[in-house]
Amino acid sequence: MNKNNSATKEKMQIIMNKNNLALEVKTQVIEILQKTLSASMDLQSHAKQAHWNVKGSDFYSLHLLFDQVSTEVLPFIDEIAERIVQLGGIAKGTIRFTAENTFLIEYPLEIQAGREHVEALSNSLANFASDLRQGINKTTEIGDAGTADLLTGISRAIEKLLWFVEAHNQSH
Repeated sequence: MNKNNSATKEKMQIIMNKNNLALEVKTQVIEILQKTLSASMDLQSHAKQAHWNVKGSDFYSLHLLFDQVSTEVLPFIDEIAERIVQLGGIAKGTIRFTAENTFLIEYPLEIQAGREHVEALSNSLANFASDLRQGINKTTEIGDAGTADLLTGISRAIEKLLWFVEAHNQSH
């Protein structure tokens, strides 16, 4: 959880290219995307943690659902990383970097009950969705419609996954 925030301590290296966004815009967008990349990689690991360890009467349906969440998040990781590179940045996607720079709270490693995993993964999805909306607003404000569109598509998918997961703990 941004323990030493190495993403912002280092001077960002931008590789010049023919993308005509202003350097300042690229720098701000890459910072947003790097934060989102770290969180998306962490989110995918949260879904896998739930998938591997869920127990209870809803085991099978939750096992499949959590695997679906993990599977659907994977392409977003790639799209975010590629957008960073398209803008001239360096996508930082190692496990160590991710662990040091994610804003998601640590997933509880000892839980097993389906309801507990549903609650924990719902929280992770909701926090990620909230941050995506902030990223959409900021990238729109600074003039990067391409990144705003990318984040909007991811946001729609994440909110749908949140609905699927959260519905398991909701009653009439």
